[in-house]
Amino acid sequence: MPAARPDSPTRRRAPLAASTSVSTLSTVLAAAALSFATAAHAAQVEVLHYWTSGGEAKSAQVLKQMLEKKGDTWVDFAVAGGGGGNAMTALKTRVVAGNPPAAAQIKGPAIHEWGDEGVLMPIDDVAKQDGWDRVLPPEIAAIMKYNGQYVGAPVNVHRVNWLWINADALKKVNAQPPATWDDFFRVADALKKAGITPVAIGGQPWQEAETFETVALGVGGAAFYKKAFVQLDDATLKGPTMVKALETFRRLRTYADASQTGRDWNMATAMVINGQAAMQFMGDWAKGEFTVANKVPGKDYLCVAAPGSQNAYTFNVDSFVFFKVKTPGVDKGQKDMAGLLMSPAFQQTFNLNKGSIPVRQDLDLSKFDACAKKSSADFKAAGAAGALVPSWAHDMVVSPAVEGAFYDVIGKYWSDESMTAQQAANRLAAAAKTQ
Repeated sequence: MPAARPDSPTRRRAPLAASTSVSTLSTVLAAAALSFATAAHAAQVEVLHYWTSGGEAKSAQVLKQMLEKKGDTWVDFAVAGGGGGNAMTALKTRVVAGNPPAAAQIKGPAIHEWGDEGVLMPIDDVAKQDGWDRVLPPEIAAIMKYNGQYVGAPVNVHRVNWLWINADALKKVNAQPPATWDDFFRVADALKKAGITPVAIGGQPWQEAETFETVALGVGGAAFYKKAFVQLDDATLKGPTMVKALETFRRLRTYADASQTGRDWNMATAMVINGQAAMQFMGDWAKGEFTVANKVPGKDYLCVAAPGSQNAYTFNVDSFVFFKVKTPGVDKGQKDMAGLLMSPAFQQTFNLNKGSIPVRQDLDLSKFDACAKKSSADFKAAGAAGALVPSWAHDMVVSPAVEGAFYDVIGKYWSDESMTAQQAANRLAAAAKTQ
């Protein structure tokens, strides 16, 4: 949208001297115009984000360059950590101190929690002018609004329930991508026998939670997932299907390497890229790492839905919200950024780098690879079938308090073999009541 120009006071000018030449007048007017344009269009936009690895960092640079072409200045506030926990801690510190960044990478229920604090700047005028309601899926548009007004700009849709496979590793054991959990464990046994680590994972709470979430979807299906993790139904959380999901999740540990503790997700992806490991459960931001490594889908690696979850889709949407700041004129840069985030040009460039798909539903995907095209098709099919589910492990549905409590249960269950699946299920049900 056209940049909003800050009001300038009207000043009474002294008449020009009669001897002032036309050329001098032109020079004065040109300098004044340049000065005004610079003052009107330059805005420093401090951006808090956690895109710090490979394809993610490249995507952040794309946004920075586009914003600077608008005449604004990007002030980088990058906080490492793929799960975003460190970034959210830094954000809270800044907001409490009364000095929030202009923009921050926030998603899901946290958007509404910040809205309740009265610190967010509405961007509804940008959304209306650019027709966001027309091009966004309603499930995602609702997340971006507070009291009926847009306060967040979504940039993509990530599918979480992917299984990434090193194609050569699978060929070495003469296996096909596993479609069921029985298939998966048969393939994993063959890989282990061949001296290849079957599953790459990082021993961090969010990675363990995400992997469990994917297992639960594959074991129980979308209806079970919604009842357990969206509705937080007590009987479902501690019922037999949840117990089976936890038992399946526990089995995965025997196929991971012993050095997983503290490993970042992209390091686990690198294990699959270089053939040290065969498979990884991870959202499609992992594809950005394969792309940076010049690997080709269908040839070097395979992207398939995790076992049992072919007809469902767990979504994770990256988005930015904009904070009310004290510095005059920053709102111009904030609105520039909001418009760019949803622009067709940025949506295409960003998602080609990031590994995700555009959140806009009106874009041509001819430049996207086979994994992205499958993701888009599956997203639409799952939406039509009622099997589109938000990722609880990635801040999309439950409160931060419940999510943190779930993380604790899953992490302890993963590392403590003395805890039974039923005990873990009971603790999940208790965790759902966390305030």
